Amino acid sequence: MLDLTYDTPKPRVIAGAQHDWELVIGMEVHAQVSSNSKLFSGASTKFGAEPNSNVAFVDAAMPGMLPVINEYCVEQAVRTGLGLKAEINLKSAFDRKNYFYPDLPQGYQISQLYHPIVGEGEVLVELGDGTARLVRVERIHMEQDAGKSIHDMDPNMSFVDLNRVGVCLMEIVSKPDIRGPEEAAAFLAKLRQILRYLGTCNGDMQSGAMRADVNVSICRVGQYEKYVETQDFSHLGTRCEIKNMNSMRFIQQAIEVEARRQIAIVEGGGEVTQETRLFDPDKQETRSMRSKEEAHDYRYFPDPDLLPLEIEQAWVDEIAATLPELPDAKKARFISDFGLSDYDASVLTADLDSAGYFEAVAQGRDGKMAANWVINELFGRLKKDEKDIADSPVSPAHLGGIVDLIASDAISGKIAKDVFEITYTTGRDPAEIVETEGMKQVTDTGAIEAAVDQIIADNPDQVAKAQANPKLAGWFVGQVMKATGGKANPKAVNQIVAKKLGA
Repeated sequence: MLDLTYDTPKPRVIAGAQHDWELVIGMEVHAQVSSNSKLFSGASTKFGAEPNSNVAFVDAAMPGMLPVINEYCVEQAVRTGLGLKAEINLKSAFDRKNYFYPDLPQGYQISQLYHPIVGEGEVLVELGDGTARLVRVERIHMEQDAGKSIHDMDPNMSFVDLNRVGVCLMEIVSKPDIRGPEEAAAFLAKLRQILRYLGTCNGDMQSGAMRADVNVSICRVGQYEKYVETQDFSHLGTRCEIKNMNSMRFIQQAIEVEARRQIAIVEGGGEVTQETRLFDPDKQETRSMRSKEEAHDYRYFPDPDLLPLEIEQAWVDEIAATLPELPDAKKARFISDFGLSDYDASVLTADLDSAGYFEAVAQGRDGKMAANWVINELFGRLKKDEKDIADSPVSPAHLGGIVDLIASDAISGKIAKDVFEITYTTGRDPAEIVETEGMKQVTDTGAIEAAVDQIIADNPDQVAKAQANPKLAGWFVGQVMKATGGKANPKAVNQIVAKKLGA
């Protein structure tokens, strides 16, 4: 069972020149809502379209254009909140976040500062040492995405693509509960897994559908516990935000680099300045992007073009009734129903497609054997061929058929691997392969006994050695399997060899 903790997390401690330091990390994850149209317009959200082809008048800030909220985006935000066991606010409101940049035509971003649609929730994060702990979510709010500035197409000019302007984002803000680089990556991975199960975000970090801002600070050992007791942030160091991270590996590297930078400043007698920084993975350094703005810097005020958003509890309940089985519940069921180890259940529930495939194979069969074939044989081959489970050449019915053939002693495990290879490359039915290719296991004890007798008669010296040292009986087993083309039942061979040698 997992060891669930919150009050006593195991922090990452970094030794400085003068003191030991602990990390305190909070994350702001921007997840693009899975929706065909934008938050306040009917423009498409399709990724990879021609630049500036998915832009409605309101996205381009044409005079007189008013935003109209997309109900489906609201539903997806509520669905996400329910999946994170969070409080759903029946009344929320939109604000204008004012700043000026070429890829923001309106000169402001519509967001939810004061009244977000989702309140406090939680994410159960599993760590590499076999423990798990809860990371609290402070809030989830909806907001528009900005466009994209492109600086590498011309040496003298920059270009702007407004296709992403107005795309609905959910900003998922954690509490400063994360205590190390590995835990930060695990939190983001678990959050992405949940969103994919819910169908509210595809989690594709390479296309920008999911990215994270990471807030890093340091404190002396023992100060974090004082913060937990008092919720007084003065016990923690000044935080710096590392912007727009879209790689688990780079997030871990950036946290490590930034923490050591802050330690060097403090131990050198300086003070950490609150600011937004960027991570350079090539140089392994963070560099200043801009001073960290506060709410007043953006001159937030309620958006005059949008009424407060009010939803009904009955609608929230309807959405809750349609939630799928989420990763933690599915994993627990796989362990309980199929007798799987914690590790195997984690691998098989990593995504919905893998979980669905396994369950189809395991239905009515030995769960552990099914898991072994899915994880070791199928996943191993798919990884080698750089294929996803959705593109598997072996259907669940065919893999289940191989498991059935093994369970009925029709084929041995060794022959099963040959059958799997043929099925993988040709798509043929396993039972048909065994029948037509003459691969059926020899279970006739008379035939096996005759083969054993022949091997014994041909090798009297080996017989004497095996009778003196029973461990050498394995040589006869190998010879019998070779003589029968690997078709003899291994269990029967072992029993007959042991009997004949008097072992």
